[in-house]
Amino acid sequence: MYRLASMLLGALLLTACASQIPQQIRNAPGDSPSVSAARADGKRLTGTRVRWGGTIANVENGASETLIEVVSRSLSDSARPNESDVSQGRFLARFEGFLDPAIYSNGRQLTVVGALKGEETRTIDQFDYSYPVVEVESHHLWDPLPEYQYAR
Repeated sequence: MYRLASMLLGALLLTACASQIPQQIRNAPGDSPSVSAARADGKRLTGTRVRWGGTIANVENGASETLIEVVSRSLSDSARPNESDVSQGRFLARFEGFLDPAIYSNGRQLTVVGALKGEETRTIDQFDYSYPVVEVESHHLWDPLPEYQYAR
């Protein structure tokens, strides 16, 4: 009985220590520069691998690629973007092929792993904004967090 309990406890401890990062974004660089650093020094950082995430602000499908505009958020230990009003800026995530904007919709959380491929200037309202561009190698679209009802 003691042996069985020890084995179960050991298995439980091993699963507790297992990574909670989704498989497709687990192989990330150890030290990603921040989005703000890439905006400030994009040319020097071109080719650098990053793991960034945030909230989807816009999705554009072209003939052979999809560009997703992401409002950057810091990442939790599980690589999920944190729920916060604090942002380091925005970036563009470039995907090969078509991604359905009904699935990759505004407000969803996304984490990407890829290489920086320069920057692109676009207009937000009347402001010219320089976006770092990530050529996406892998990504994870997060399920929405449940909304809890609290008693009043």
